[in-house]
Amino acid sequence: MSKVILSAKNVHKFYPSGNDKLEVLKAVDIEIKEGEILSLIGQSGAGKSTLLHILGGLDTPNEGRVFLREDEIYKLSDSRRALLRNKHIGFIFQFYHLLPEFTALENVMMPALMSRVRNFSTKDLIERAGNLINQVGLLSRKHHKPSQLSGGEQQRIAVARALINKPELVLCDEPTGNLDSENSKKLMKLLKDLNKNNNQTFMIVSHDAAVAEIGDKIIKIDDGKIVD
Repeated sequence: MSKVILSAKNVHKFYPSGNDKLEVLKAVDIEIKEGEILSLIGQSGAGKSTLLHILGGLDTPNEGRVFLREDEIYKLSDSRRALLRNKHIGFIFQFYHLLPEFTALENVMMPALMSRVRNFSTKDLIERAGNLINQVGLLSRKHHKPSQLSGGEQQRIAVARALINKPELVLCDEPTGNLDSENSKKLMKLLKDLNKNNNQTFMIVSHDAAVAEIGDKIIKIDDGKIVD
């Protein structure tokens, strides 16, 4: 039986709204298991991106608990949580967030260069980044800057960057949101191949049912609640 990598229990998130509060997440429970693709689908405003940010240690819940393996991440200090996030979780966003002044290779290397825990040489890092760029089919473009890459190519470089620290889990927030249908299909095939060949675990958040279909498990969020 696959082990649970990340879980959330009774997670609530709300924001002040005048004399009241706007509830974004309402008693959410979720588990992500090793080697699976979990798809979370919901309409805009349903709370899916907020949930992903909380699961990834980027936003604090008002109530509830989030565990990465045995670590309860919101009981950790900010610095310890950042270290855990850098080491164990990769992120792919709708807006690629590549640094424009750096090449594709340098962008892929960046999370490892920023890590405070390094047990490899720069030479090894360059080799690993090159191998990842090769896996996403862009080895010939590794010295190009983001402005010289298409949207689909930039997103594939963002995938390689998310994998550089060998994360247990990659969280994807509307990863096809800025891509046309052809590039969306290519990206979904790439994620599926990485899952199959590397046993890489993904959680994919999307409003698009076609994107969600690649998941081994599909769950829906509506008005801040997980629904059947």
